Amino acid sequence: MNPLEATRAAGESRLAQFLPHAGADYTDWRNHDFGPNGDNHVSGLSPWLRHRLLTEEEVIDAAARAHGLTGAEKFIQEVCWRSYWKGYLERRPVHWHDYRKTLDEALTGIAKDKRQNQLLLNALEGNTGIECFDAWVDELIQTGYLHNHARMWFASIWVFTLGLPWAIGADFFLRHLLDGDPASNTLSWRWVAGHHTAGKTYLARPSNIARYTNGRFNPVDSLAAEAPAPPASDRPPLQPIPDEPDFELTETTGLLITEDDLHPESCFDERHWPLVMSLQTTGWRSPLSVSAHVQGFVADALVDAMARNPGVQALGPIDLVDTAASDRLVEPLQTAGIRTLVTPWVPAGPTADALAAVEPILSAAGIRLVKVPREWDVTVWPHATHGFFRFWKAVGPMLSERYAAFEA
Repeated sequence: MNPLEATRAAGESRLAQFLPHAGADYTDWRNHDFGPNGDNHVSGLSPWLRHRLLTEEEVIDAAARAHGLTGAEKFIQEVCWRSYWKGYLERRPVHWHDYRKTLDEALTGIAKDKRQNQLLLNALEGNTGIECFDAWVDELIQTGYLHNHARMWFASIWVFTLGLPWAIGADFFLRHLLDGDPASNTLSWRWVAGHHTAGKTYLARPSNIARYTNGRFNPVDSLAAEAPAPPASDRPPLQPIPDEPDFELTETTGLLITEDDLHPESCFDERHWPLVMSLQTTGWRSPLSVSAHVQGFVADALVDAMARNPGVQALGPIDLVDTAASDRLVEPLQTAGIRTLVTPWVPAGPTADALAAVEPILSAAGIRLVKVPREWDVTVWPHATHGFFRFWKAVGPMLSERYAAFEA
């Protein structure tokens, strides 16, 4: 059974419940983690946002209208971090590909080192003897969620106290988090480990953990006292923002729904398609097994998205285990006379990898795959060139102007 209901309606309900708390309550208490059964003052919207059952733009809109941009600024900034990370990785997709290469190399290397391999197994099973870390492992596996502050502490302990490869830790998160996002997850782990900002790492301190867990944990003398930075590497060149493609919606145009954008009705005007196909690519997130919680959440969310986007024919969710399963896509599309398949833009990550593998197969069958970027992404991604606060310096005034009428 999934811990959360993977529907847009459930996300809207969660948003409505949280909105009264998106102002001062969130600002004052967002960094405190009172545990899986505690009254944490965060939105809990991330699983719906990650899969775009809810979009960043509509959540920002709701918060700004309820509290004004100033009143809900901290919450709105946190939502904008998601857009920033997506834009940053989209402009530097090499970081995703380097992460996957680093992960493969780390898994191969650690399997040959008996001591390191046992240390890894202890970490994955929550048997390190570090009380807070082991509790977070259990919480992650059982619920598919960790508070953002706990994620930072966890990653720091993984890298600097346990001395384990950061990429395997990032993969562990991506396999178990219901909100596991290739951009925010990969880049956050890179930041903790010192690969994102030259010379800067994140060190988890016992006093900080004790303060923000309300004394639930206080790992004195259990954690590394230093977090040495790795050698600096060159910044990869920026890639362009995707252009608006040239296409028409006709009787031979079908809709492809992916797990990266499950609200296509806000991207296209069409309300009844000749054919709607949904594609599950969760297995592409990792070379290891992805948790049943994550697989189930995505499968249910795809079903929900298809119900909101009816077609004369409905196919899926089709689980694209590998490219050998592509025949399951091509044959029904050809039978239905589909010549163009449109989908909301899929940013860098596993689903984009899957589509890159499938696209030549579709093309060879005479089917064009058209990926359509959202206006929000095209507007904010160009500003994801450096750190978040340079990004916010550009995006914040844009939002201030948009929501000026809602200031107290």
